[in-house]
Amino acid sequence: MQYGSFDDHAREYVITHPNTPKSWINYLGSRLYGGIITQNAGGYSFYKSGAQGRLLRMRFNGVPVDQPGRYLYLRDNISKDYWSTSWQPVGKPLDVYQSTVRHGLGYSTFEALYSGIKSVHTCFIPKDKAFEYWGLAVTNTSAEVRHLSIYSYAELANEWSHRQDLENLQYSQYIIQMGYRDGVITRHSNNGMNDLYFTLCGAEVTGFDTDRDVFLGDYRTPHDPLVVDQGVCSNSIATGDNACLTLQTTLSLEPGETRNMLFLLGVGSYSVPLEGLPAGKQIIAEYGNWNRMEHELNVIRQEWMTYLSTLQVQTPDPNLNSMINVWNAYQTHVTFNWSRGVSLIEAGERDGLGYRDTVQDMLAVTHSIPDAVEQRLNLILTGQTSAGAGMPNIKHLTHQPGREAPPADHRFRSDDALWLPITVSNFVFETGNFAYLDHVLPYADQGTGTVYDHLKRALQFSLDHIGINGLTQGLSADWNDCINFGAQGESVFTSFMFYHACQLVAELAELKGEKADQVWCLAHAARISECIQACAWDGAWFLRGLAAEGSQLGSAKNAEGRIYLESQCWAVISGAAAPEQAIQCMDSVKEYLATDYGIVLCDPPHTEPDPYIGLPLVYPGGHKENGGIFCHSNAWAVVAEAILGRGDRAYAYYESYLPAYYNDKAQIRQVEPYVYAQFTHGKRSPRFGQSRNPWLTGTASWSYIAVTQYLLGLKPTAHGLKIDPCLPTGWDGFSVRRQYRGRWCNIIVHNPQRRSKGVQRLRVNGQDISGNIVPADLLIEGENQIEAVIETDQVH
Repeated sequence: MQYGSFDDHAREYVITHPNTPKSWINYLGSRLYGGIITQNAGGYSFYKSGAQGRLLRMRFNGVPVDQPGRYLYLRDNISKDYWSTSWQPVGKPLDVYQSTVRHGLGYSTFEALYSGIKSVHTCFIPKDKAFEYWGLAVTNTSAEVRHLSIYSYAELANEWSHRQDLENLQYSQYIIQMGYRDGVITRHSNNGMNDLYFTLCGAEVTGFDTDRDVFLGDYRTPHDPLVVDQGVCSNSIATGDNACLTLQTTLSLEPGETRNMLFLLGVGSYSVPLEGLPAGKQIIAEYGNWNRMEHELNVIRQEWMTYLSTLQVQTPDPNLNSMINVWNAYQTHVTFNWSRGVSLIEAGERDGLGYRDTVQDMLAVTHSIPDAVEQRLNLILTGQTSAGAGMPNIKHLTHQPGREAPPADHRFRSDDALWLPITVSNFVFETGNFAYLDHVLPYADQGTGTVYDHLKRALQFSLDHIGINGLTQGLSADWNDCINFGAQGESVFTSFMFYHACQLVAELAELKGEKADQVWCLAHAARISECIQACAWDGAWFLRGLAAEGSQLGSAKNAEGRIYLESQCWAVISGAAAPEQAIQCMDSVKEYLATDYGIVLCDPPHTEPDPYIGLPLVYPGGHKENGGIFCHSNAWAVVAEAILGRGDRAYAYYESYLPAYYNDKAQIRQVEPYVYAQFTHGKRSPRFGQSRNPWLTGTASWSYIAVTQYLLGLKPTAHGLKIDPCLPTGWDGFSVRRQYRGRWCNIIVHNPQRRSKGVQRLRVNGQDISGNIVPADLLIEGENQIEAVIETDQVH
């Protein structure tokens, strides 16, 4: 079933059936003040941190899953019938209630038509501001004068900390102090910790309530609140217990008449500036009018247009176009902002920045927000210990470089710091800012070093943790947190990563003229390559790892977990696999792991106890890491097949988990068809094909990289922009407009013979160039015209 469609011109996803299988959400705001909103106006708001700055309450895993939220009720004061501007929470029958929800970039709009009244309810957070708008336009489409009341409703969190709010009730139920004066609801705390204000502009306030239980009534919910049912507010002031934000206005509408008004919710004191935030009364005076709200919405739209314009594609596949031009790019930015801490899935336990997650999240936004990426890189590099390891989690609000206490060595993840050479190389190759390598930054615990030194220490940490077979130790975990080889077991996956990282740092060493470092890196790459060949090749694919006592994971000899996806992909991505091994291991992926809905992480799933397998035994077969389709690693399979030159297979893998591909059969995938999910239930699961954990996932970044740098082949290098696409043979070409090192590149790739790979010459601004790299020094200010032709097959 199709619940909505892509409006690429407006950059919106339009939901016409709000009864979606799962909550389909959108993100609002920035790292200062953010929010989540569902297709039914459910969700919550937060200041700086979803876990430690909660404003609006959310009951995770509740029934319904997305309540409470930002609700507006309309009541006909003659018939006493009432409804909400979003389908839920009142939930009028959809045969009489028309709903259109538009999730845009940084805003959501709820259009409804019921009982001759049209409403348009728009929610967004202005750029870099600590308040949010709920705009409402109400139109009488009937032939009669209509007498209406309008009520707002949002449930407040009692405490910044979501855990204190929901779990420590003997404390949090006694701290609320609400107030009301001159149309403004305020919340005050004795320590000024979570003050806020809420008002209505453009209409007269005729009543209010700040006590949740008074507004809802006993044994009622937002579906049927007592105040709306009876038509009059109680003017309650909450002191303790639970608070809400309800303002009422009453109006009469002539036939065809429209009235505009807005609700404004902000953080801080209403009367005085507080901790760098303007006083609420100042914000209301400046921003509390309809014209200013429309202006601020246009600012957001323009901001996102600028962001997206840095890379736009035109290919024969409209699903790919929708994702790359709008939604994948949008999701990578959201994930860059909020890591894994703010969603309807992450309830706040993962506050902060996970090391490996954050380093990978930067890959897909470097070309569009290089300054922000540089700042984030600086933060992440200061979360690396002087021994070279990445701290498992960086609490960015309290992080103190040079003063952090590292955990014991065996508590580190073996892969965390090895992502740094990949992302730093991508940054300097994309921006041309090679001086960044000499930027001095502190380590997490002690000492300082240049960025280049940080990368070498990342390699050294792996060298300091080599197992008995010469491979890197698995430590607490590698990328797969469910596999725990420990200090003696070895990870084949991380060994491939180490090989790749050595190659990248060697290239940087050559650019810097550090010959000794280059030789050192290449020597260690050669050594670990020999060890991989000696003990990690299983005959048709690579092992996943080796345990301390000699047992193997991911071997054909195993009854369970015989083959794992990650090792096969990174054998190819790293370049460590011999050509025949690269073909054979990826053919094994196709034979044993690929499905119609994506590639499962391993097969068969684990059922028997194993000291090195943790959570997979908790998960039933086909769920998450235990034989589920972990979409993050599916992107690596796309990259690997593109490197091998097998464009049809690479594209088939991409399409198998591409969200937009499932738009007209959303009842199968269930989650939003405009964003990637963390995983999809695998072939051994009774929920095969159903996706879970959308939005905040490394799938977003790596899928963007897989398409733009490998399928379309536009990859930044030290010396210029490489154009080396790997296309499905049905394509006759594509075009891209892309910014590279401050220069605009208009790229056309022709594929007249329908080949997958094989660009051997370019035309740059009328000049013919051999090879497939556009030299950076040939690019001029303004517009650059670049053409490429795929002429010969280059399939490994």
